[in-house]
Amino acid sequence: MNPLPLVCVVDASVAAQLYIPEPLTPIATILFHQLVTDPATTLHVPDLFFIECANIFWKCARRGGCSSAAATAAMANISALRLQRTPTFELTADAMPIAHGYDLTAYDACYVALAYRLGVALVTGDQRLVNKLAGSAYTVTWLGAWVPPAGTP
Repeated sequence: MNPLPLVCVVDASVAAQLYIPEPLTPIATILFHQLVTDPATTLHVPDLFFIECANIFWKCARRGGCSSAAATAAMANISALRLQRTPTFELTADAMPIAHGYDLTAYDACYVALAYRLGVALVTGDQRLVNKLAGSAYTVTWLGAWVPPAGTP
């Protein structure tokens, strides 16, 4: 019996760790490696994901944490990933009540709305987001608690 494929929404806080080392980078690497090793893996993002990643990499270069060339290369690599993109415009009506109800940014609420719409978890590196939505109808998994699919090396 084959294990179920990985299907989830990921936010920019997870993807950025592929290029800006943090304590959870090894887990983020395993998650994104699934795109290469399992064709059934589907990672969803709202299209604002890309500008959020670009901003993270810009800040990294601006603060001296990486070169401008490295930031540009990281963004090119993120843009080339096989991610399922949803236009933010399609999410804003659902995101606004979530943002107001849980004191979230509209950006974060778009990720939550997309995950809810698809019936999958949002995987995030933002522990505060996870805490704000604890006990709600929304499934948000902190990257540090994410468990790779069975059979993942």
